[in-house]
Parts: sequence; C-alpha cells; structure tokens
Amino acid sequence: MMDCKQALTEAKGDLEQAVVLLRKRGVSVAAKKAARVTSEGSVASYIHAGGKIGVLVEVNCESDFVARTDDFKELVHDIAMHIAASDPKFVRKEDVTPEAYEREKDIYRSQAAATGKPPQVVEKIVEGKMSKFYEEVCLYEQPFIKDQTINISQLIAAKIGKLGENISVRRFARFKVGDPGQTIGISQPEQKAE
Repeated sequence: MMDCKQALTEAKGDLEQAVVLLRKRGVSVAAKKAARVTSEGSVASYIHAGGKIGVLVEVNCESDFVARTDDFKELVHDIAMHIAASDPKFVRKEDVTPEAYEREKDIYRSQAAATGKPPQVVEKIVEGKMSKFYEEVCLYEQPFIKDQTINISQLIAAKIGKLGENISVRRFARFKVGDPGQTIGISQPEQKAE
C-alpha cells in the first residue's frame, strides 16, 4: 500500500506513470532476490482441453507461506499453461546444451554465409538468429501467451516484486499424445547464497 502511495506521489498523481514506476521497481526487487535459495514451492499439472497435451511443472519459492498464496498458485498455473501452448525445450538460456547451441549456430552461419555477405555481417545475422532461437526454445525468454508484451522472465519478476521472495522454475515435463517422447526442461542447480 505504501509503495503505491509513494509511486503516485513520485508520479505527481499520474496513475499510468505510477504503474510504470511500480513495474520497474518489481524488476529491481527481483534482481536483488535472485541469489536467494528457493527450496519450497509447488508442483502443478495442466491438461489442455481435449486431453491431448499435459504438463507437469515445479516452481520454487523461498517459503511455504508464499507457496500457498493465490498469487503464487496463479503464476504456477499460468506457467504450466504456457508450457503446454509454447513447448519450450529448456528453462533458461544457460540450460541450452553446448551441442544444441553449436548445432543451431552452425546452421545459421551456413545459411548466412550462403547469402554472400561479408564475414562481419554474417556474424551479426547469426547473433540475431541465436536471439530468436533462445526466444523459441527457452521458457524464460518466450513471450507470455496471455500478454505478448512481456516474457516469462518478466512475469516471474513481477510476482517476485509483489510477493517479496525469489521464485524460479526448477523443471517441467510436457507430454503430447502421439509424440514418441516428451519434452523435459531442467534448470541448472542453483548456487547457494553465502
């Protein structure tokens, strides 16, 4: 409540500007809390209409108290639904295997070189395509299906700002009827705060 009042005062009564200020603060709060260990949380499932796609996701937070809040449960449900719709392969950029990274980079480099552009231009093209690759296969980089103006990382950062605890997606599994396997994304182990 005090944060809202302070933001309105700072924005000189402009409600839209106050909302922008609060959103920016949420991101800075998330950055401060990123090193804190998340050992509580919840596992949730989402079965898409028709029963053809199912997701299990583990989202962690710092305390059982936050894990039981409606805001946290809503976040977990939204992430599970997003995974069902977007089929990410990894949780974060850092989780992309070196093999997958090199394979994609080689493909993009070959495609760009075939255009006959100079080497420095080819590298810029590869960089751009790798950014797009991360956006397609990394959960945290994907635009949120309910609001394309933010990505999953920003959605989580907003909840961190609201709930006051670090939140992270630990792992997920996505199953689709007829697919020979499933998509499993596991985040790298967290470093303990010292």
